[in-house]
Amino acid sequence: MTSFLPIHMHGGGPAAAGFCTPKEDKAPQVMRVPPRRVIPIVFLPGIMGSNLRMSAERQLQLKKANNIAWRPDRLNEVTELLEAAPIRRQLQLDPRATEVDSYDNGDAPTGNAREDAGTRQDYSKIRVALRFEFGSPLLADDPPTVTPRRSKEEKARSRGWGEVLFSSYRHLLERCEQHLNKPVSEGFWKEVVGRNPATWGAAAIPAVAPLTAEELWSATKGCVFPVHAMGYNWLQSNEDSARIVSRRIKDLILHYQKSGFECEQVIVVSHSMGGLLARALIHPKMGNINDKILGIVHGVMPALGAPAAYRRMRCGFEEGSLKANPAPKFLGNFGNEVTAVLGNAPGGLQLLPNCAYGNGWLEIRHNGVLLDSLPKGGDPYEEIYCLRNKWFGLLREEWLNPAASSNAGLANTTRLLREAKQFHLDIADTYHEQSYAHYGADATRPSWERVVWNLRSQGVSSTWPDYRISKDNRQGKLVLIGINAHDGAPGGISVELGPSQGPGDQTVPIRSSDRQLLSSGFKAIFRQTGYEHQNSYSDPNALQSTLYSIVKIATTMKWKSHA
Repeated sequence: MTSFLPIHMHGGGPAAAGFCTPKEDKAPQVMRVPPRRVIPIVFLPGIMGSNLRMSAERQLQLKKANNIAWRPDRLNEVTELLEAAPIRRQLQLDPRATEVDSYDNGDAPTGNAREDAGTRQDYSKIRVALRFEFGSPLLADDPPTVTPRRSKEEKARSRGWGEVLFSSYRHLLERCEQHLNKPVSEGFWKEVVGRNPATWGAAAIPAVAPLTAEELWSATKGCVFPVHAMGYNWLQSNEDSARIVSRRIKDLILHYQKSGFECEQVIVVSHSMGGLLARALIHPKMGNINDKILGIVHGVMPALGAPAAYRRMRCGFEEGSLKANPAPKFLGNFGNEVTAVLGNAPGGLQLLPNCAYGNGWLEIRHNGVLLDSLPKGGDPYEEIYCLRNKWFGLLREEWLNPAASSNAGLANTTRLLREAKQFHLDIADTYHEQSYAHYGADATRPSWERVVWNLRSQGVSSTWPDYRISKDNRQGKLVLIGINAHDGAPGGISVELGPSQGPGDQTVPIRSSDRQLLSSGFKAIFRQTGYEHQNSYSDPNALQSTLYSIVKIATTMKWKSHA
């Protein structure tokens, strides 16, 4: 009887050697052949969720010991940003001098001769327990007989897992890799198969049915789902990022094909701003790869932008802690710190409420009584963001360019804002035909649905829009003075930003998220509670609805060949 044991890869497939056993050995001999069909899962993180490195020239200018521009998982590296002046922030987080801090098979530059790319991206052990199989692309430690031997951590780095904020996204990456490639009807899948999607907050319209065991089996039989992460430069325009990521996705598909697999399309899973990038990926004038994407799962996407972006540029990041979610505090605790970065970042400006968000979300009140609300004509770019010399406008001109850069300042930011407006107009109706979404709709997590400035004084004149800022603590407290000695109040008028309000996830209000529900272009919408924006994928409902959505998308795959 002949026994065939696969021992190494050759020509894109597993090679096998045959051995004869004694005639007395009647045990059947089996060679396990791993699936040859592959549907990669491509994860796109949110703003601040991709690690960035700076150019060698900028590293030299800043006298840094390495080229790290943004890597919040390394607290010893980015803690210095907590005390960094706006000029340093502008230079270190310059969209023109940064790129994704990729792995590049261990050859990526680090700007430090004592650190290689593998060391930089070496996180704790990957929590995936899959069996090693010759020829399989899944995450498992190679046995000692394989040369060169690779650990699952090294394989994960080659998949881009080190490009993203691992502390926030590892749960999603690991659970997708584990459960999609071990789809048994026990353990995790008992919480998904046969479960009413309303359990995870599914909206009544569009109506969605429970996932059946037959669907799970049909979608995953003979197919593997390797999970990849693709970071992008969140400082740059999502339109530019779409062109870069689209090339990476096409190269990824080609890589699997050259390795002997059937691979035709990917499934995209996004977080926050990554959803805007995902929509740009399928836009014919941007990424133009709708045919390469089987479906998209949008997580907590600010479909229409979020007023929190306005608030942060004026007042700094209100949330975040060094232990639980450090990234916001690193980006800026004060308005001038945030503006020095996001005021020059096309990607950051694309998170502001766009025209479709509607009118009246910026309110000016006097002792609680409404004086006015903006925008009125549906264009916040002209009515709020590009305003000059208005205390309630988005931009404090003196905060925009502390580094005195020749390509920064008011004119540049105004241009970027108008480009952001056009970007949103271009992708307004761009959704993949197989789209699923989940987001926070939690009334206990106020999410800046509106931003309210409240003037505190005995009286204000009709010239209040022209008051000038006398003092600004850069965290939402102003003192205004009138345009002449008889206008306003002695000592000035105190103004304070009101508290956050409106249901959502503490960052994106349902006024923005619900655009997906109203678009009628989605296969399922999950309106959920119980989580904060950045850590949404650590929530069981978000994770289970995501795995449900991925499998539903996978059931629509029509392979060109018949296995």
